[in-house]
Amino acid sequence: MNLPELLLLLQHGDSFFPGGGFASSWGLETLSAETQVHDAATLSSFIESQLRYRWALCDRPALHNTYRVGDKLEAVAEIDAEVEALSLVRDLRVASRRAGRALLRVHAQLGAATAAAYLEQIQGGHAHGHVPIVQGLVWRNLALDVTAAETLAGHLLCVALVSAAVRLGCIGYIEGQQVLRVAHATLAHVLQRPAPICLSTFSPVADIAIMRHEVQSVRLFAS
Repeated sequence: MNLPELLLLLQHGDSFFPGGGFASSWGLETLSAETQVHDAATLSSFIESQLRYRWALCDRPALHNTYRVGDKLEAVAEIDAEVEALSLVRDLRVASRRAGRALLRVHAQLGAATAAAYLEQIQGGHAHGHVPIVQGLVWRNLALDVTAAETLAGHLLCVALVSAAVRLGCIGYIEGQQVLRVAHATLAHVLQRPAPICLSTFSPVADIAIMRHEVQSVRLFAS
C-alpha cells in the first residue's frame, strides 16, 4: 500500500469524517436494554455474528460487486435493489439508506461526479443508496483498491458497534479497544476468503432486536 492510499484510509476511517455511520446500533441498543449484550464477551460475540453472517454475506459482496461494475450506474442500482430486497426489517432499511445517502452527499459536495450522478438517481426514485453500494461507488472513485475498500468498510462497522456499546454503557473505553482488537481478528479471517458473488444474510437475533427497537419509547439510536 502506498502512502497516499494509506492517508485516504486514515481520513475515511476516522469518526471525524461525516459519513453518517454512527447513528445506528444495528439492534445493539435493544440487546443492551435486555442485558443480552452487557460486557466485552457478549459484545464480541455480537460483533462476530454481524461480521460473519450479515456483513460478510451481504454488505461485503454488495460493495465488491458495486466496485466491479464501476461507473455503470444502472448496474449499481440493480445491486442496490438487491440489498433493499434483503433488508427485511424496516428500521434496518431506513438506517442503511440514511447512512448511505449521507456518505453520498458528502462525496458529492467534495466534487465526486459519480456521487452526484448517483444522488440524482436516488432523488429520481431509481435507486436506494444503501451503505455498501455507496461505499463501493465512492471509494472506487477515490482509487482505493477493492481490498482496501472492503477492509475500510468492515473496520467502520466494528468501530460503529464498539462506539455504540460504549455510549450505551455496556463497556468502557479500554474494554472497547480490546473488543475492537478481537473484532479486527475476525474481520481479517473473513477477508482472507473471496467475497461471495451472491448476496445473502442470516442475523435473526439482530433483526428481531431491530424490530423491537421500533416500538421502544426512548431510543438513543436510529436502529
